[in-house]
Amino acid sequence: MPPKRLWCTVVGCKNEHNSRHVLPTSEPLKTQWLNFVFEGNVPAELPKWVHVCANHFSSDCLINEGQYKAGFAKKLVLKNGSVPSIRVPALPPDMASTSESEVKVKHVACQTDTPQLCTVGTQLSIKTLRPHYKSIGINVDSSQPLRSATPNKRPKKRSRLNLEEEEEDSFGVSSSMNVEEPMGSTYDPILTEPTDVTMESSKPSHKTATYIVYENCLLQLFEQCPMCQCAANVRTRRVGTFLTVEQRCPPCDYFRKWNSQPTVGSTPAGNLQLSVAVYATGASFFKLQKIFRAMQLKMINYDTFQSHARSYIEPAIVHSWKTAQNGMLQQLSQQQNTVLGGDLRAHSTGHSAKFGSYSLMDLRTSTIVDLQLVQTNEVEGSNNMEKEGLKRSLDLLRGHGVTFDSIVTDRHPQVQKFLQEANITQYYDVQHIEKGTSKKLLKIAQNKGCEKLKKWLHSIKNHIYWTAASSSSGQERVAKWTSILNHVQDVHTHSDPVFPRCLHPQRTSRDKSKWLRAGTPAFYRLEKVLTNKRILKAVEKLSPHHQTSSLESFHNVILRFAPKKVVFSFLGLLCRLYLAALHFNENAGRPQSTTADGEPLFKVAFPKCKEGQCSAKPVKADTTFQYMDNLSDLIFEKVVVDPTPYVDHLLRIPIPEDLTAQFKEPDKLEVMSRHGFRFNQGHVCPEYQGTLPSFIAPQRRAAPP
Repeated sequence: MPPKRLWCTVVGCKNEHNSRHVLPTSEPLKTQWLNFVFEGNVPAELPKWVHVCANHFSSDCLINEGQYKAGFAKKLVLKNGSVPSIRVPALPPDMASTSESEVKVKHVACQTDTPQLCTVGTQLSIKTLRPHYKSIGINVDSSQPLRSATPNKRPKKRSRLNLEEEEEDSFGVSSSMNVEEPMGSTYDPILTEPTDVTMESSKPSHKTATYIVYENCLLQLFEQCPMCQCAANVRTRRVGTFLTVEQRCPPCDYFRKWNSQPTVGSTPAGNLQLSVAVYATGASFFKLQKIFRAMQLKMINYDTFQSHARSYIEPAIVHSWKTAQNGMLQQLSQQQNTVLGGDLRAHSTGHSAKFGSYSLMDLRTSTIVDLQLVQTNEVEGSNNMEKEGLKRSLDLLRGHGVTFDSIVTDRHPQVQKFLQEANITQYYDVQHIEKGTSKKLLKIAQNKGCEKLKKWLHSIKNHIYWTAASSSSGQERVAKWTSILNHVQDVHTHSDPVFPRCLHPQRTSRDKSKWLRAGTPAFYRLEKVLTNKRILKAVEKLSPHHQTSSLESFHNVILRFAPKKVVFSFLGLLCRLYLAALHFNENAGRPQSTTADGEPLFKVAFPKCKEGQCSAKPVKADTTFQYMDNLSDLIFEKVVVDPTPYVDHLLRIPIPEDLTAQFKEPDKLEVMSRHGFRFNQGHVCPEYQGTLPSFIAPQRRAAPP
């Protein structure tokens, strides 16, 4: 039977339609269409279908006119809300209508009939010639939209995916990385033609919102063919968090591919973004893996995470820190009266630390200017790591032309000797001395006959801070510090000419029982602690203004990125230290939060050390994470594109050999032979005259006599 021909129903038009444009369902558009078709005389009864050929629509009403004329689309697609406006169309040759009398019907003969040949002039389209050529793979610019074709044969070459982990393929089919636009809920195969469209977003891939989508809900979009509404074959493949869905319809041979996320180079953006988020926030990969497993969320392997860290994340972190550090050192080289603070932090529990990081801070701005990571085999023992870290930091500052007035440290003996030989002014942090002295006095006050010292503990703490802040020389600090021994006896004049009398006004005490007397055990022990030779030397070097409390706060921040109970490699720990420094420097100068009326905001805290006494603490503004955004932009926009310069900068970092390199690697079988439990060491063999391991000894043993 010849195919059924449909004609345009526009008054005065006798063209055979080439695209089924049915009447729209919305009333405003329906009225405009009917007025155009029937020239305003709309009949009372309408046929079931009212057809309008494409010649009555202007070019701006058609979506794929160019693709249709080139032969890459079977049907024309109208834009939503299009209205016919051309009354007398100019018919192109390929769309010209033929009268009903000119149509010739030819019955199909068998294959043995001799075909009738005649020479005619025709206008062939690309679609007509396409089956005569072999399909080849081409390089497509990802920035340009793909052509809307549904080829029966896929190209030989497909864009390669960087398989950083084992794939999960439901049918063993690989997919290309072209992203298709999913069909909406308003899809109508009569009005539209499916096209392969690349999703072009104005936002970068790492700044696009992401959602949790269930598998059964996602695959519902691919169960039916959008062309013929038949059941389609669906195949899926997973690479970490990346999912590819392939849909093929057997009846009409429709085929399309859909990817759950874009790619950066040849790496799925979601996999890389997850690795960056875990590393940059200091989170634990294995804890996150447990969370994903509990939620049935698919995740990348640990090897993939390590590969991303070595190839992209760690080079970007080193580059970010070096760039920020060079800017800070350049500013410090142009300033004067710089006061530095330094301290070492051991990165393992116990006294035998493998790593030690020395932090150097500008105490005027509370910003970290340098970090040095020292491994214990670089120096002779962990006790020498603090001196080595300080020496490296000072050499770096001198190399950038930074001059400083003094440095505030703790009382490490090697650091004292090194700074004294280098002719560098050194001050001690007040909190370290106050904390050690208070512990000794608290222990003395618990003894019998020394209970009065409890009333003076708080005053002695305040006195050491006042001594450091109000003195201009070391001799004056010692004089003020020793004056507390006369003050606790209610004597306020002193024999030292540097500080002859107390500065507080004379008062008459109501509680005379609090005063101490010379010769009593309480006063004797107090005098012994406060006039100790080592304490007097430390008081002489108390820092008058700047302290290292901000440096201790930075060490607490490091715990968020590098906990002490987690083992890291040298380079992994160094990068996490750099992340902690970037985070701390960004939020070091946060202002105090205020109320709606502009009043400063405080919160009431009950520290355990104050035994029930409360204190007010200022509430700071919310923490910012701009360094994470800058790090993500650097990775996705530069490092992934060309990681060579960033990796080269990373390779220039000297990494010491591991601690086990100094020992000979043992034989594994020999070590296994020595394995055993204390309560299961095997039995004694008479011929062997020794104890056999539990896995070598026979299972059946002789019963005791």
